[in-house]
Amino acid sequence: MRRRTVTAGSLEEILRATEPAPAPATPTAPSAGAPARREEHALRTEFEFELPRGYVDEAGTLHRHGSMRLATARDELRPQIDLRVKENPAYLSVVLLSQVITRLGTVTDVHAGVVERMYATDVAFLQDFYRRVNSEGHTRAAVTCPHCEGGFEVDLSGGRLGES
Repeated sequence: MRRRTVTAGSLEEILRATEPAPAPATPTAPSAGAPARREEHALRTEFEFELPRGYVDEAGTLHRHGSMRLATARDELRPQIDLRVKENPAYLSVVLLSQVITRLGTVTDVHAGVVERMYATDVAFLQDFYRRVNSEGHTRAAVTCPHCEGGFEVDLSGGRLGES
């Protein structure tokens, strides 16, 4: 197997060339003798969240509710060629989060500068949220009551404890 050096321009070409072909627009009907297929469950690709503190934009507006989509391989590869990440590997999470956060309050153009201006507690929350939705496939966390030591699950995607 031949090794190849990849530059920013050639990475884009490789990613475009290896994109899967789009699925046909109209599903094919099963043949008369074939058994009916089970209806498949839709994959959840976007997750709502509520930041612990919230992002304050230039106008002073507080944004707490947002949504994050599932990460793709491209999302995880692209920061590797970012010069800011090469200079400071800790910047990886800033670039990665800016790519997968689709909305933050009324802000729809979430870029690295927005993530940089977030409070550290919100960035830590988003890093954990990213890991949960992309590794575990859900936003629930197992917790233990400090008083009765009973175990239960909490949904981290939003809302305060006790709210429905």
